[in-house]
Amino acid sequence: MTRYSRAELEAARGRIVDDVVAGGLRVLFCGINPGLLTAASGFHFARPGNRFWPVLHLSGFTPRQLHPCEQRELLSYGLGITNVVARATARADELTPQEYVAGGRILEAKVERLAPRWLAVVGVTAYRAAFGERTAKIGPQERTIGGSRVWVLPNPSGLNAHWTAQTMAEEFARLREAASGEA
Repeated sequence: MTRYSRAELEAARGRIVDDVVAGGLRVLFCGINPGLLTAASGFHFARPGNRFWPVLHLSGFTPRQLHPCEQRELLSYGLGITNVVARATARADELTPQEYVAGGRILEAKVERLAPRWLAVVGVTAYRAAFGERTAKIGPQERTIGGSRVWVLPNPSGLNAHWTAQTMAEEFARLREAASGEA
């Protein structure tokens, strides 16, 4: 992966990273917001310590571990990526409560338009903030958006030490099995 200087990373602050989406996906994964490395590179979950790509493979969603630069291949598996909040920051705690709520409304409109079978929000705190579901837990939610079901997954950030790659992969696999069991 390309190495970026501190100045290049700072210049990426506030940038928007294009979604990897199409209509009718099996699962649309939704991150919190792009980090600076993601914004500088243009590839989702690009930070080396982020476990999204390894966990996606370990859980059986992909036949091999993809690199962030191969993100468009997700579409061939019926998968996509978007974010709750579009603007890039160094840390998610730089986002305001109002940005989460506004991002939740934008996400709802996007999901209604794209109609994935499942929306998978990676991060229970982001889900709670965006949708006002203060007691939400990891797993399938009662909420639907249009005809799309909602599942909350653990945040794959390396900072989320409560979850190992293996336990995260087990939760991702539960979603994969649910998404595969549907017609």
